[in-house]
Amino acid sequence: MSAPLLEVRGLTKRFGGLTANEDVGFTLREGEIMGLIGPNGAGKTTVFNALAGFFPPTSGTILLDGAPVEGLPPEAIAARGVARTFQIVRIFRSMTVLENVMVGAMLRHRAVPKAAVVARETLDFTGLGRRAHDPAAQLTVAEQKRLELTRALATGPRLLLLDEVMAGLTASEVQEAVELVKRIRDRGIACVVVEHVMEGIMPIADRMVVLENGRKIAEGPPAAISVDPNVIRAYLGEGYLAPGP
Repeated sequence: MSAPLLEVRGLTKRFGGLTANEDVGFTLREGEIMGLIGPNGAGKTTVFNALAGFFPPTSGTILLDGAPVEGLPPEAIAARGVARTFQIVRIFRSMTVLENVMVGAMLRHRAVPKAAVVARETLDFTGLGRRAHDPAAQLTVAEQKRLELTRALATGPRLLLLDEVMAGLTASEVQEAVELVKRIRDRGIACVVVEHVMEGIMPIADRMVVLENGRKIAEGPPAAISVDPNVIRAYLGEGYLAPGP
């Protein structure tokens, strides 16, 4: 098999006396979808912040293509091919949809005409092309989440960190988001998905990593995770127990 795109070893993050992550480790290969789940306060977003350069880890190693990136600023990690969305959507509400995506495209295409072309192509890919010239503030919640994802895609990532992109969506909107993540994966882009909507992440994840109180308590394919007693106790609940014979 090819070398991992991402390796996380012993990731620990402390804020004063609070340990948000402790000795977290996992690997990710190109084109792989990994679900990162756990109860509220488990440390999932803190892992994202470390991977994206927002919070340098207290200790541990983050390797991208075998090179350490822990402690690099967000713009340097983005330039190496890591993009993210946020739990609470962060878009430029006073700008148009197209202008929002151009901001992402300009990471690699500084000329405005080229950035506009890339932004339009990315909007068409994610299904927002018809809203290109609308103010971002006029979009629905589902469309705003998709816009933020589109802007991240426009940076040309190899690794996409998706933080609850399905939260608050209707059943049909969740299915649309699932299909979009599949198409992103088909482009060879690896995804780490933090999600509480199990109906969205379970069918598409190649592997799941489960956190509780900042530590990894389980890792494996979704079918195994759904019947793991530790996971059920910590997070999934009795509804995810496999039926008996």
